[in-house]
This record gives sequence, C-alpha cells and structure tokens, in this order.
Amino acid sequence: MTRILAACGNDCSACPRYAEHPYEKTEAELQRTAQLWFKIGYRDQVVTTEEIACTGCKTDNWCRYQIVRCCEEKNIKSCAACDAYPCPTIEECFRITESFEPMCRKACTAEEYAILKKAFFEKEKNLSEE
Repeated sequence: MTRILAACGNDCSACPRYAEHPYEKTEAELQRTAQLWFKIGYRDQVVTTEEIACTGCKTDNWCRYQIVRCCEEKNIKSCAACDAYPCPTIEECFRITESFEPMCRKACTAEEYAILKKAFFEKEKNLSEE
C-alpha cells in the first residue's frame, strides 16, 4: 500500500485512527483506538468511533501548530519542502511529540507502542526521506 505522510511527518498509513481508503478501519479497530487514546491520556474519556476516526489533515482541523495551513500558504506538500525547514514551529512539534513517547512506551503493549512509534514518533525521520 501507499505510504501517506502528513505535512508534519506523521505516517498516516501507520496511524490507528486514519480511516481513508485504502486504510479503512472497522468499528472494532476504531473502538480499540479510542480505548488506547484514553489509556495513554490523549483523551479524558473513551470517545466514539466517529470522533476517533481521522480522514487526514485539513486546514479546518484543530492543530496546535497550524502546519497544514502554513504548508498550504506556501504551496508545499510538507515541512520538508520549506526553505525555512526546520523552523521553530516544526522543531516545537518534534519536541512536544517526543515528550509523549515515554508515557506511551510505559502505558502501551509492545505492539501498541510499535504502531504509535511508526505513526507519530518518527516525524523527523519521515520528513528527511521526503
């Protein structure tokens, strides 16, 4: 299958929330993801499968870094294509994301952690391969 990278370097094709073709998720898979997000503290309750499912980054989606908006304004696909890369915004994104890694490693099974590592904790590596 085709690898899908977000503008920030997340690997959407590995993400347990990403539910777009060809990565559709069953209700059971999304329910497990909702439970996992609660277990690791990403949500304060187990949310619905509709809420946990993701169809990719869009400018109107909430993002603390507004990376998609920035990339759209610069007419580029990802931060890797930016003349200012790595800028303070993406460096903060890397730093904050990395701060969640120890908690995830502690709370997750080895399989869960491996999925999260590939999906979220390899942003910088993914962008360097762009």
